[in-house]
Amino acid sequence: MNEEILEPYSDLYIEGIRLFNEEEFFECHDVLEEYWAGVTSGTATFYQGLIQAAVALFHFGNENFGGARKMYLTSSKYLEKYTPYFEGICVEQFLIDMKHCFQELLDAKDVYPTDIELQDERVPKIQFPVFPE
Repeated sequence: MNEEILEPYSDLYIEGIRLFNEEEFFECHDVLEEYWAGVTSGTATFYQGLIQAAVALFHFGNENFGGARKMYLTSSKYLEKYTPYFEGICVEQFLIDMKHCFQELLDAKDVYPTDIELQDERVPKIQFPVFPE
């Protein structure tokens, strides 16, 4: 990837996205949390949203459906404020992809499902960097 394109972004942020796309969600959480801890601007909730998206997928993959649903919902709430684009990500598309991934779990409402699993083909990838048209 062209280094000039990535120049404005932190190495930790880029690494977090790479780990997310490699489906290393626990490690992604750790790296993004380290970055988030140093963010002093009002945009810290964006990084919280990405962290919680990774945690939601981690929980979903480990069949902790209650934790997965809770983290998905709070992640979406945080990230909605940053649509359509923020920090090189099409947040709007990411939210659509996350909802598609979690749809069966969301459809279960308050029931604790036992017959669903995280479907590999639905796990979202973060397209980065993306530039608005």
